[in-house]
Formats: sequence, C-alpha cells, structure tokens
Amino acid sequence: MTWQDRYPLAFRLYPYARSADQDAGTPAHHPVTIVGGGPVGVATALDLALRGVPVLVLDDHEGVGQGSRAICFAKRTLEIAHRLGFGAELLAKGVVWNRGRVFHDRDEVFGFDLLPEDGHCYPAFINLQQPWFERFLVEAVERARAQGAPIEIRGRNCVTSMEARDDGVTLEIETPDGAYRITTDWLIACDGAKSPTRVRMGLGFDGRVFEDNFLIADVKMTADFPPERWFWFEPWFKSGASALLHKQPDDIWRIDFQLGWDIDRKAELDPARIRKRIELMLGPDVDYELDWTSIYTFQCRRMERFRHGRVIFAGDAAHQVSPFGARGANSGVQDADNLGWKLAAVLRRDAPESLLDSYDAERIHAADENIRNSTRSTDFITPKTPQSRLFRDAVLHLATHAPFARPMVNSGRLSVPAVYDGSPLNTPDALPGGPARTRPGAPCPDAALADGGFLLDHLDGSGFTLLVLGATPPTLPQGLRALVLDAGASPNLRARYLGQAERALYLIRPDQHVAARWAACDAEKLARALDRALGGTP
Repeated sequence: MTWQDRYPLAFRLYPYARSADQDAGTPAHHPVTIVGGGPVGVATALDLALRGVPVLVLDDHEGVGQGSRAICFAKRTLEIAHRLGFGAELLAKGVVWNRGRVFHDRDEVFGFDLLPEDGHCYPAFINLQQPWFERFLVEAVERARAQGAPIEIRGRNCVTSMEARDDGVTLEIETPDGAYRITTDWLIACDGAKSPTRVRMGLGFDGRVFEDNFLIADVKMTADFPPERWFWFEPWFKSGASALLHKQPDDIWRIDFQLGWDIDRKAELDPARIRKRIELMLGPDVDYELDWTSIYTFQCRRMERFRHGRVIFAGDAAHQVSPFGARGANSGVQDADNLGWKLAAVLRRDAPESLLDSYDAERIHAADENIRNSTRSTDFITPKTPQSRLFRDAVLHLATHAPFARPMVNSGRLSVPAVYDGSPLNTPDALPGGPARTRPGAPCPDAALADGGFLLDHLDGSGFTLLVLGATPPTLPQGLRALVLDAGASPNLRARYLGQAERALYLIRPDQHVAARWAACDAEKLARALDRALGGTP
C-alpha cells in the first residue's frame, strides 16, 4: 500500500483552479500574501482571516508532501489549534501521551511525566502524522470561508520572482495555465528551510550542521507498546548508536536510528538494510510493513532577522532545529500565533508598523532558546570527543540510581512555549508573590474553572483581555474587555495566577501571553500598559 493510498483524503487539499487574477488586465492587489501552504503558512493565514484580514496563500503543490514528517504536536500548538477551530479534531485522531522513558542499553535510566498536574484541556503531546494535521487545518479554513472569512489557497501557484519595495511586493507566479502577476502590501514567507524567498533576497541562514545522520523508519504493525516516548542510548539491539520509538495513529510506529556521519545514504535506504535494523530491534517474528523512510541530519540555523521591511519570515524559512525535541512545527505554529494579531492590528491602524519589530525580537528570542536546547540535546546524543562521551556515559550510569544526575540526561528536551522575558511589549511585573510561570511575557497556562470549562476558552484571541481575580477592575479603554473570575472556586486558577497574592489583574494579549499584571491597577496604568503592548512608548 502506498502512502497516497493510506492518506487519500489528506493528499490533494487544494487542487489547482484558475483564478480571476490570471485574467486581470493589471496585476490584482492583495493586502497579505503568504508563500507556502504548509502548517505554518496556512495557520498564519487562518489566524489573519479570522481577524477579518484578507489573505491569499500561494503553494507550488496541491497539498501535503509525501511522508508523515512532523508527528509530535505539543500542548501549546494544540491550544492554538483550538483557538483556530480544529483542536478537537487533532485530539480525537492523535495518540495522546504525557510520559517518556529513557534507557541505556537494556536498563531503564528513568521515566518522566510532562504534565503531572490536572486542570488542562489538552495533554502535553499528541502524536499525529503531519498530513492529518494539515488536512484538519485546511478543513478549518473551509469552515471559516463558509462563514465569510476572507481566505484563499491556490495550489500549483509557484512564485518565480519578486520585487520588494518599501510599500509592498510584486510577485510573478507560474501556473499550469501560464504566468501572472500580483501586488501585495505584505508578504509572509513560509516556504521552508530552503526558502526560495530568502534565497531571492540574498539573505543568510547561519548556524551549525551536526556530523551525524538519523534514519526514520515509519512501520505499520500491531503492537502492545504503551503510547509513550521510548529512547535508547547505546541500545542492546545494536540497530544504531541511539534509537527512538513513538506510536502514531492507524498502527503506525515511528522508529529513529542514529547511523553516524560517514555513511552511504543510498545503501542505508535500501529496504533490506532497514528491515535488518528493525528486526534486530523488534525481533525476526514481528509482522510489519514499511510505511515511509528518510534520512536526516541535525541542523540548527536561523536568519539574522525575521522581518525585512514588508517581507516577514516564519517557520523553517526563518529558523531550523533538529527534530529531537519536536521544536520545528511547534515553534513555527507559535510564529503564526505571534504574528497574526500584530499584523492585523497594524492593518487596522490600531498599532504602529513598529509593532512588527516585536515579532522579530520575540520570535528570535524563542528561536535562540530552541536552538540552544536542540544543540545541547544533539551534543549529548552524539558526543564528538572522548571526553564528552566519557561524561555522557557517566551521567547515564549515575542516573539509574542517583536522582541528581537525571536532569542532565538529554534525549531531546521537548518543546515548550517561549516566555518573552525582556520583550519591549511587557510592562514590569507589579504582582508581589505572583507565580513565576505567569509573569509578563509568559504564555497563559490553562486552568479548570468552577463551571466545568477552561480558562483558555475565555481567551479566544479576538482582542486584549483584562483577567480580574479578587480585585475591582478600573475603567477600561475602548476595545478592552474584562474577564472576572472567582479564583476561590478554582484551585487551578489560584495556584497558577495568584500564588501568594490575594488579588490580581492580568492584561493578556490576543496570543494568550501576559503583557502586564498588578495587585491593583488604575485606568492610567492600564492604558499605558495597553499602549506599550501595542508597540507604543515603553
């Protein structure tokens, strides 16, 4: 069975159709154009369209590429998807997991729980093949379009040249029916790690390529392994220097084998050779079918800046990290989450264009955090000197019986959302005794409410919200709404937002990050914080 047979509904999501722009006498104009129809490009488009911003997405294919590719989608990504209207579908299809286990040879070093507390709508992670993620995302686009959201996706529309100016961009687009041109006020490049947009603009993509290769082997089999992340250092089955096992939907299992640097890629992709590795791991009598295979190399790189005038880069086009830790697609969707409300505010003239510079500052901060964690993981998994290997092996030996060593074991620090400490949009913290996890710049943690719902359901992203807990709200500026909740009736809410404080007011951004918090606040303080969070004077 081919991959296309297995995922027939997810393959051609937006077939080519001739557009009116191709017959226009002069180039049609679009406020926002996005190049790239992957998860980041379409999520950015949907976010903008739900805010009333007309968006055109151009993709050189008609749907997802071949292979499962990204499979681990983190809690924060699920929360963003929920706000965009397709989180429930992801959760229903995906394999839920919170726990992981780390082994050295045959010995279990330790296990971990990524979400040991209750009161969250979504789990720490689900495993779901990227084609399903993209299918559910495009279905959410179609539902939004049916309700009037101004969004269009054009398949087999390949950008072949561009001219960037101070006031916008002109694009030349090739289709099966020939070429046409459009103009756009803003261009968002979500066209992948090899970004043709970045290349056309002559922009750098600097970083580090690690000297190691990893084989992905997705196999279809019936197995009773639990839905956990299992990672082996120097596994006893000798299929690679390290190995990883993950469960996906539809009885598909992701297996990664560390191969080393000096390999023959063609030989390693020979199905017979792959089967030998798998059978060393699973045993010769296990009935399975190869579903998809690939070899990848760890790379940690980013652009110096993500915004270049009217051209903005997001996802792999802006930054790239190694797959261990699930930081690629997740960080890209968080780029979309950060950019959408800001660009919408600029286009509505609710904020100066300089607000977009905070996208650059905040998402570069997040990219650097991801690169730092990804680099540390890679250095631990693939030690390159005798001294680093000696240290790694000593840590693994100690971790089996010494708890202090376990935090040093790094099999891929898993994706968490960035806290925008130092962001120019933050107002200094004014809540003595407030929990560190909800300081200015932090993403709002979810919390179960007394009525059976969840906090993030009330923070729908439509605008700024003043969360009021045990305090009296001041007069609100126009466009700001208050959300008054009883923290006493919700232990989750009290623990996560009050801590040692008796009362609190939180100014929360449309992307559910905290902009400011106070024990008490008057109208003037609130107005200043709101202005600052919209890119005004610090």
